[in-house]
Amino acid sequence: MLVETKAKVGVFSIALGAYLPQFPTLVPEFEAQYEAFKKTIPDTVELVDGGMVTTKELSMKAGDRFRAADVDLVILQLLTYATSYNMLPAIRDLNVPVVLVNVQKLKAPDYANTDTPKWLGELYACGAVGEMVADLERAGKRHAVITGVVEGGDDYVAAEIAQWCKAAQVRRRFRYTNIAQIGRPYPGMMDLYIDETNLYNRMGLYTKQFDWEKMWRSLTISQTRTQSARPKDILATFDIAPDKDGKAATVETVWDMAKYVVAFEEWVKEEELGMIASHYDGFARGIAGKLDSMLIPAFSMLIKQGTACAVEGDMKVAMAMSILKTIAGTGQLSEMYSIDFNEDICIIGHSGSGDADISQAKKPTMKIVDVFHGKTGGGYLTQFYPPVGAVTYLGITQDMNGKFKFVVAEGVNEDGPIFTFGDTNMRTRFSIGAREFCNRWSEAGPTHHMAAAVGRHIDTIRKVAKILDVPVDIVCR
Repeated sequence: MLVETKAKVGVFSIALGAYLPQFPTLVPEFEAQYEAFKKTIPDTVELVDGGMVTTKELSMKAGDRFRAADVDLVILQLLTYATSYNMLPAIRDLNVPVVLVNVQKLKAPDYANTDTPKWLGELYACGAVGEMVADLERAGKRHAVITGVVEGGDDYVAAEIAQWCKAAQVRRRFRYTNIAQIGRPYPGMMDLYIDETNLYNRMGLYTKQFDWEKMWRSLTISQTRTQSARPKDILATFDIAPDKDGKAATVETVWDMAKYVVAFEEWVKEEELGMIASHYDGFARGIAGKLDSMLIPAFSMLIKQGTACAVEGDMKVAMAMSILKTIAGTGQLSEMYSIDFNEDICIIGHSGSGDADISQAKKPTMKIVDVFHGKTGGGYLTQFYPPVGAVTYLGITQDMNGKFKFVVAEGVNEDGPIFTFGDTNMRTRFSIGAREFCNRWSEAGPTHHMAAAVGRHIDTIRKVAKILDVPVDIVCR
């Protein structure tokens, strides 16, 4: 990532204080269980330790730690039965979900040889979970439950915790990076328009607005500070078509492009940008015209490094791309292109900058075109080749009250012919068929753009939605 962020996850455990003097062996047992549990939290996040809580006062101290750290998520380990007053003070003033991890130490009881402390310490599960959820509901807090077992390992529990940590990373990225708006959205694409104040209030994402004339000046000034490795990076990323004279691309021929890539990288770091949405609707000449022609490869190199870059000024799809890049490692801008009714598949893709990491079927290609369709000017066009197999689509939209909503679907990319005019496109089959997918996806009211990622990620996206407190429409899986 060009701009690094690391989610902070609050972790604590609870047990009923009244048990401890009655059964002294429970203290070392619970301490060992909690220490072991903390080690199951992925090191991709920063753990904020609220400790083992057995009283209301300890719960208040845990809450102080969580608020001071501005945690993105709270994970609570239920060691045994505990009253909900052990939990509520720790999370009362937080606006993040609480994940209740209800894991039992042993798979099954040895009924004849189980006494009370063994039951309470190693075989108690489920009894306190309903109480916790009931009071989280009454407190207006978002919540989730994970039930499992420690003995023998539990892949389900590990996968759920890992997904929650990935989802927490999205919140951290939204709150601690910025989104750049360069220019304005494509004229007339009113589905893309956005209220930046509402965006900040509802999603925690701050907008930095840039004028193209200012960009041309600042990037021109900084373009002399380049790195010799950048031309090699570009050639390693793209197969570049020969120029009109038939000359192949070399380090020397892409050196000019590399200067602009480095200039954009410096700008992203300086402005702490996690997302960029841009559109140019002028008639640039000279150095401005050269910059305009370089935008697609430059933004593609930024996407490769974790900064989501959306064309046509679409800030909502830039967010969707960033979410998928964060949780799945790939995030490609897409839209519905066509339907092959004979094959019952949708053709989905887009022109412009894209994610090299999604181009797993073939190395991305780059060529020069005289005209960008529907836009002024021409320049470098990039095409990416997603692999066959599972794919996830995520759209972000808004309702009449400005509230955001996720629209998601999973499908399968299939091999076969694709368009050859230079745009990225995929042949996606959906479980409900192409016609019904188009109907249901459209009825959900998304923008005409969505982001795509390799793999199936609806379960993690639902966790992101719970953390950001937005609803989700699942079109198909």
